[in-house]
Amino acid sequence: MSEQYGYVPHRLLHRRVRDIASGTEGELMAVVNENVSDTGAEQWMRLAYIRDPSGLEFTTAVGNIVPADYIDALEACLNRRGPSN
Repeated sequence: MSEQYGYVPHRLLHRRVRDIASGTEGELMAVVNENVSDTGAEQWMRLAYIRDPSGLEFTTAVGNIVPADYIDALEACLNRRGPSN
């Protein structure tokens, strides 16, 4: 099994992001292509490393991150439209 990993460029690097899975916000510190398997078969995944305001870092799938202001802007847009009928 290979223990290698590689850093991946990302447009949101060093920007404030939100993990949509947990709702937690923080700064995107790195995106890493990492072998997440604990068996003999390799399973590679792109993980986002996010540092929350307290300094704690956590990981999530890259597909789970959006700019932090994206959800707020989306909610504001939906609130302007009013309730659906």
